[in-house]
Amino acid sequence: MNRSFLSRGILESDVSGSLLRYRTKSSHVYSVRSFGARANGLTDDSNAFLAAWRTACDSAGVVTFLIPKGTYLVGPVKFSGPCKNVSSLTVKMKGYLKASTNLSKYGSGAGWIEFRWMEGLTLTGGGTFDGRGSEAWPFNNCRDDYNCKLLPTNLKFVALNNTVVQHITSLNSKFFHLALVQCKGFIGSKLKISAPENSPNTDGIHIDRSSNVHFSLSHIQTGDDCISIGQGNSEVTISSINCGPGHGISVGSLGRYRNEGDVSGLVVKNCSLTGTANGIRIKTWPNSPGSSSATNMTFENITMNNVSNPIIIDQSYCPFGFCSFKAPSLVKLSDIYFKNIRGTSSSKVAVALECSKGFPCQNVNLENVHLDLSSGENHPSSTCKYVRARYIGTQIPPPCA
Repeated sequence: MNRSFLSRGILESDVSGSLLRYRTKSSHVYSVRSFGARANGLTDDSNAFLAAWRTACDSAGVVTFLIPKGTYLVGPVKFSGPCKNVSSLTVKMKGYLKASTNLSKYGSGAGWIEFRWMEGLTLTGGGTFDGRGSEAWPFNNCRDDYNCKLLPTNLKFVALNNTVVQHITSLNSKFFHLALVQCKGFIGSKLKISAPENSPNTDGIHIDRSSNVHFSLSHIQTGDDCISIGQGNSEVTISSINCGPGHGISVGSLGRYRNEGDVSGLVVKNCSLTGTANGIRIKTWPNSPGSSSATNMTFENITMNNVSNPIIIDQSYCPFGFCSFKAPSLVKLSDIYFKNIRGTSSSKVAVALECSKGFPCQNVNLENVHLDLSSGENHPSSTCKYVRARYIGTQIPPPCA
C-alpha cells in the first residue's frame, strides 16, 4: 500500500450539475502502521513513529501524520522540525498511546512526546496519551528535594509557532500533562486532562516563556494546578475551563530562579472550579535571586464550588519546609483585577492578599466578589498584607480593615 496519496482530482460543479472546473489537491498521508507500527500495546512502536515522522517532515505541501485507532507502546519520542517544504502539517491522533514506564529512558524534565521547532502544527483526532504515571509517582521526591530530578511531561511543545491542539485526552502523566516552552501563537481547546487528586506535580497545562496563547473549552482533573502560568509569558487567555480536583489556576510560582522573564497580559475568564485546594492563585517565592514583574492580569466571571482559598496572592510561597525567608519576594505585582467572582469557599479565609514587604502590590482591584462559606455558616473573612486594594460593588467577604 502506498504510504502517501498524491494529487487527488476534485470535480466542482454548480447546483445544476454543470462542470465548473477541475481542481487538483496535493496531499500526503503517512500512517505509522505503514512504517511498521504493530499497535498491539506490547511491542515498542517508537521506531515506526519516528520513521513515519521523518518521511512526513521531509515531504511537501499538505501533510497528515496519521496514528490510526489501536494501542501503541511508545516513547520517549521527539518529533522535530523544521519541516521546510510542508505548508500544513496535521497530526491526526486516533489511537491510544501508552508511555514506557522505564524511567531510565527519559532525561530530567524531558517530554514523553515532544514536538519541537516547527510552524503550523495541528494536533487533533480524539486520541489518548496515557503517561502511566502511577508507576512513576513513588519516585517523585520534589516536595522534599529542592533540586529533584523532574519526571517526564506527557506532551511537551517547544519553540512552535502557530499551533492548534484540540480534541485529545491526556491521562495520568508522570509529571505535567501539557507543557509549552517558547511557543508563539498557540490555541488549545476541547482537551480532557485527568490524573488522581493525590498524584504529585501533575499540572494540567504549564505555560513558560510563550506569547499569544489561548486555552478554552476543556476539562481538567489533576493532582496539582489545573493551569500554571510560569515566567516570561505575555498575552495568555484562559477561558471556559472546568477545573477540579486540583490546585486551581495559578500564576507562578515566580521568583525562584535568576533572570526570570516578566508576565503580562493574562486573562482568565468564564471558568468553573470545583473542590480545588486553591481557586485563583498568584504565588511567588521569598528570597528571590532576581527581580521580575507580573502585571496586567484579569480574572473575570469565575465560579467557585466548595473551593479552598478562592482568591489568594501568596508572595511567601514555599512548598517545602526549609525555605529561606531572609528577604522578601522581589516579584513586583501590579494592575490585578478580580471581577465577578462568586460561589462557595471551604476555607474560613476566602480572600487572602499577602503581598511582598519589599515590593507591595500595586493597583489590586476587586469588583463584585460574592463568596459564601460552603458550610452555610456566617460569611468568610479576608486578610491583607502590604497591599491597599480597591473595592467596587458587592464584597463578600467584607474588605480587609
